[in-house]
Amino acid sequence: MTQFISNVPRLSTRRFGYGDAVATHAMGTGGTTFRYQRARLRVLEGPDRGLVADDVEGDLACGTAPGNQLQLSDPTVSRYHLTITATTKGTLLRDAGSTNGIVLAGCRIESAYLGAGAVFQIGQTTLRFEHVEVEAQQPLSAQDTFGRAFGRSVAMRRLFEMLPRIASSDTIVLLEGETGTGKTMIADAIHQASPRRAMPFSVIDCGAIPPSLIESELFGHERGAFTGALQQRIGAIEAGAGGTVFFDEIGELPLDLQPRLLRAIEDRTIKRVGGQQQIQVDIRVIAATNKDLRAAVNRGDFRADLYYRLHVVSLRLPPLRERRLDIPLLIEQFYAQFAGHAGAPDSLVDAFTRHDWPGNVRELRSAVERAVLLGDPGMWTELTETAASEPSLAFDEKLTFRASKDRATMIWEREYLRELLARHKGNLSRAARAARMDRTHLRELGRKYKLVTAAQGDNQADE
Repeated sequence: MTQFISNVPRLSTRRFGYGDAVATHAMGTGGTTFRYQRARLRVLEGPDRGLVADDVEGDLACGTAPGNQLQLSDPTVSRYHLTITATTKGTLLRDAGSTNGIVLAGCRIESAYLGAGAVFQIGQTTLRFEHVEVEAQQPLSAQDTFGRAFGRSVAMRRLFEMLPRIASSDTIVLLEGETGTGKTMIADAIHQASPRRAMPFSVIDCGAIPPSLIESELFGHERGAFTGALQQRIGAIEAGAGGTVFFDEIGELPLDLQPRLLRAIEDRTIKRVGGQQQIQVDIRVIAATNKDLRAAVNRGDFRADLYYRLHVVSLRLPPLRERRLDIPLLIEQFYAQFAGHAGAPDSLVDAFTRHDWPGNVRELRSAVERAVLLGDPGMWTELTETAASEPSLAFDEKLTFRASKDRATMIWEREYLRELLARHKGNLSRAARAARMDRTHLRELGRKYKLVTAAQGDNQADE
């Protein structure tokens, strides 16, 4: 079990250089390729002094668990402690929900863009980040679509280049990303591009099924297995035989059911609730989560062995704020869908492109739909600004019923967040836990209503 070391001031920054005159080492795209400087971590001090590990295709994970590129023996290091990722802005270091965190220049950080020579500490281990001399390249897709997903940004074209090869195999895929980034759409696109396309695509929303019913939903049950089981029921896994089974929000699966799911994935067999027969199921597994499963493993909320099995191919779907180039394209697509013709007004495109969209593509789609229904492209932005500055439920004859309802919803949302943050003295982590919502989503909503500053959201200690 990871030991806890003394508290250190915590700081999360998007850009921090150490040892370089320029903080961020720029990455490049050469039209059809993504070029990046390969990363290396070297252990300077600690039980594993002298150990070195290089990134694998732009990713490097460090911790004590098997499967990390840099596997340490330091007992004060978490199983999944940190990740390093090549991005278009530079090499990004992220804390993976560790117990003792990452200490850089005397501050505990959540994320930072690293410069060559940066030295930081995790537990009792001191690491140095280095650049490997040889520059690496990843191909970018010439296509800007895959299934119903599309985008011209580097992040999406990197994804589109990999997806056809992934779809053609039967490998397990784990999709990671914030709410609204399109994980279900990508999962469906993988299925439709696979040899299993003519067979079922079975979706299991692990976060929407009551805990008392989820075992029966997954595995089915026999007649008389429990009170109310009046007839045999086929579960979602068995119903998806021959096709793809998509476990949406896999991080919400109850801990006591995870061993059964692991056995089903490993052996491709299930047993209905109340039954004795082992049933063979030929399925392809895709899972998705908006949680950091590494952090869940560190907390003991998710089994490490199930994570190992799911983490065969892991794809991160970028939030809209990391692919702003795609926002105007999405606006045009949604506008044509809801208005029945192309040509979104410039005022709508300009206003919406400046927004951060904490709810990502799903929120953007809803906003465009509202703008079309209200007949005023600037209405949504105006309502948001009104709710953020001078909340009022007074009747306004200029607003339609729908617009008035949207304004009331925004005002309620803002006041709820204001009270929530006040009760927890502005601490986002405690407030998010109390409201049972994602901390990142809470931070973005707080910024939307000007209740949280960028510095407060990024630099705040997680107490």
